[in-house]
Amino acid sequence: MKNNLLNILTISAIITTIGFIMDGDPKILGVLLRFTEYFLMLGIVFLLFLAIYFAALFVKRNFRKLRS
Repeated sequence: MKNNLLNILTISAIITTIGFIMDGDPKILGVLLRFTEYFLMLGIVFLLFLAIYFAALFVKRNFRKLRS
Protein backbone atom coordinates (compact mmCIF):
# COMPACT_ATOMS: atom_id res chain seq x y z
CA MET A 1 0.00 0.00 0.00
CA LYS A 2 2.81 2.40 0.88
CA ASN A 3 4.48 1.72 -2.46
CA ASN A 4 1.24 2.45 -4.34
CA LEU A 5 0.81 5.77 -2.53
CA LEU A 6 4.40 6.72 -3.31
CA ASN A 7 3.85 5.90 -6.98
CA ILE A 8 0.69 8.02 -7.06
CA LEU A 9 2.55 10.89 -5.39
CA THR A 10 5.39 10.62 -7.90
CA ILE A 11 3.02 10.66 -10.87
CA SER A 12 1.17 13.61 -9.34
CA ALA A 13 4.43 15.51 -8.85
CA ILE A 14 5.46 14.89 -12.46
CA ILE A 15 2.10 16.01 -13.85
CA THR A 16 2.02 19.04 -11.54
CA THR A 17 5.55 20.08 -12.55
CA ILE A 18 4.71 19.78 -16.25
CA GLY A 19 1.51 21.77 -15.71
CA PHE A 20 3.30 24.40 -13.66
CA ILE A 21 5.96 24.87 -16.35
CA MET A 22 3.41 24.99 -19.18
CA ASP A 23 1.19 27.48 -17.33
CA GLY A 24 0.68 30.62 -19.40
CA ASP A 25 -0.12 32.95 -16.52
CA PRO A 26 2.28 35.81 -15.81
CA LYS A 27 4.77 34.77 -13.16
CA ILE A 28 4.38 36.32 -9.74
CA LEU A 29 7.54 37.69 -8.14
CA GLY A 30 6.84 36.22 -4.70
CA VAL A 31 8.66 32.95 -4.18
CA LEU A 32 6.46 31.97 -1.25
CA LEU A 33 3.35 32.36 -3.39
CA ARG A 34 4.89 30.21 -6.14
CA PHE A 35 5.69 27.40 -3.69
CA THR A 36 2.22 27.67 -2.17
CA GLU A 37 0.60 27.45 -5.59
CA TYR A 38 2.76 24.47 -6.57
CA PHE A 39 2.10 22.47 -3.40
CA LEU A 40 -1.62 23.20 -3.47
CA MET A 41 -1.77 22.02 -7.09
CA LEU A 42 0.21 18.93 -6.10
CA GLY A 43 -2.24 18.23 -3.29
CA ILE A 44 -5.26 18.58 -5.57
CA VAL A 45 -3.81 16.29 -8.25
CA PHE A 46 -2.71 13.76 -5.61
CA LEU A 47 -6.15 13.67 -3.99
CA LEU A 48 -7.83 13.32 -7.39
CA PHE A 49 -5.62 10.38 -8.36
CA LEU A 50 -6.04 8.85 -4.91
CA ALA A 51 -9.83 9.00 -5.20
CA ILE A 52 -9.69 7.36 -8.63
CA TYR A 53 -7.32 4.67 -7.34
CA PHE A 54 -9.43 3.78 -4.31
CA ALA A 55 -12.65 3.83 -6.34
CA ALA A 56 -11.12 1.43 -8.88
CA LEU A 57 -9.83 -0.79 -6.08
CA PHE A 58 -13.29 -0.83 -4.46
CA VAL A 59 -15.00 -1.77 -7.74
CA LYS A 60 -12.41 -4.47 -8.43
CA ARG A 61 -12.91 -6.07 -5.01
CA ASN A 62 -16.69 -5.98 -5.37
CA PHE A 63 -16.54 -7.66 -8.78
CA ARG A 64 -14.33 -10.39 -7.32
CA LYS A 65 -16.88 -11.01 -4.56
CA LEU A 66 -19.71 -11.21 -7.11
CA ARG A 67 -17.85 -13.75 -9.24
CA SER A 68 -17.17 -16.04 -6.27
